[in-house]
Amino acid sequence: MKRPRDNASAVESPQFTAFVPYSGNSAAERTVAELAGSALVGKIYLLNPGIGPLPFKGCAPLAVKSPDAGATMRRIAAKTTTPYALLVLHDVAIEFGRFALERIAWVARATKAGMMYSDYLELRGSVPVPHPLIDCQEGSIRDDFDFGSVVALESSALRRAVKETGNSRHAGFYSLRLAIGRGKGIFRIAETLYTRSEPDTRPGGAKVFDYVDSRNRAVQLEMEKAATVHLKKIGAYLKPVRASVDLDEGKFPVTASVIIPVRNRAGTIGDAVASALSQQASFAFNVIVVDNHSTDGTTDILRTLASQDPRLLHIVPSRTDLGIGGCWNEAVHNPSCGRFAAQLDSDDLYLDESTLRRIVDRFHTDRCAMVVGTYRLTDLHLREIPPGVIDHREWTAGNGPNNALRVNGFGAPRAFFTPVLRRVKLPNVSYGEDYAVGLAVSRRYPVGRIYEPIYLCRRWEGNTDADPGIAEMNLNNWYKDKVRTIEIRARRLGSAK
Repeated sequence: MKRPRDNASAVESPQFTAFVPYSGNSAAERTVAELAGSALVGKIYLLNPGIGPLPFKGCAPLAVKSPDAGATMRRIAAKTTTPYALLVLHDVAIEFGRFALERIAWVARATKAGMMYSDYLELRGSVPVPHPLIDCQEGSIRDDFDFGSVVALESSALRRAVKETGNSRHAGFYSLRLAIGRGKGIFRIAETLYTRSEPDTRPGGAKVFDYVDSRNRAVQLEMEKAATVHLKKIGAYLKPVRASVDLDEGKFPVTASVIIPVRNRAGTIGDAVASALSQQASFAFNVIVVDNHSTDGTTDILRTLASQDPRLLHIVPSRTDLGIGGCWNEAVHNPSCGRFAAQLDSDDLYLDESTLRRIVDRFHTDRCAMVVGTYRLTDLHLREIPPGVIDHREWTAGNGPNNALRVNGFGAPRAFFTPVLRRVKLPNVSYGEDYAVGLAVSRRYPVGRIYEPIYLCRRWEGNTDADPGIAEMNLNNWYKDKVRTIEIRARRLGSAK
């Protein structure tokens, strides 16, 4: 049912040309009815990929092959005859709050931003739940940044930006919003201005692997191209030249150390330590476990294991303010640390006894400062779970350090040439510390890759990222975007030289 027009809207001329995706369900009809109820909305176009005649009135069809294509963005710009385009990003039912469109127009005029988006309410069943978003900052160049389901685009900024969207089928909106960010900027309205149905009901922990799904490879190549163009335009692109690494630098008691930070993992720490100690290699290695003041029996387990094998070094730091990154720093700066420091999380396992040897061999083959392997996702009982093998093939020798800014991680296990890691150091946080140091190392030095599985990442309800809530996801995403902002600024200032 079309809602009554707000009296305050009736006195204003249309501010928005609206564009709504349509895939044949009833969500678009409800969204169109909402838009038609406001005098601020002029023409309403249905982005229709050719699904027969439209079953409802109040809008005009706009035939497009894909809502995200560059050609679609150009058609939207050409059809926008008002100060702003209002683009609905998902085929979900939208209910706008009272005076929500007036508020968007008011903020747009006040800020002169090229693009606006807002927080919203999300229906869980019939219950509306607040869904706050985060500000789009300089480092927010990942292609899965959450703008919600409604964005407003200032028409002149839109027309300038579409010239840079190219002919991509999948990266049109991504290219568009990067271009607008380089120009008039993107502004978040920290208010819940609409209610939507939930488009993706999977747990948050499951969604983080979408970008490494091989079925999305064509999409990822287009996204990579758009991100690379963006980095070149802002002066943060890195050419494929890295400083050489002298792997003979310094003296070390052993060739390699397996680093395991842990807090309260009594159920899994024994398996992790056993996996590390079972490694077969022609070189000497040890295992350094930094026990971050566990209270569940982990400490007693580690004391017993350390008394049974002198290769296991059990460290309880004197500091009580350490995150995972701080625990890594404790291990790496310990005099017992080896020439190469290899990751093993306290609830994960190496695939077999050859993992550490393969990592060290890769350092010598590629003369690199960092090695990243491939892992297989399993449950706690080592049964493979979707999406299975995560190999991060979006990394390439020529463009890996640039594309790494677009995605959310490097992969696992990660290993480092210890002299480099002692210089770079990890931030003292418990999320994103590995990503931050990976970006910093790859800015200066070559990175070696192993594309066959050598690591088992066990997913269970106790994992820190198994199913984070909205607030935790926002905090995690904000931090990684901040890390990207730091890295982009460093690259623009020439810190890579």
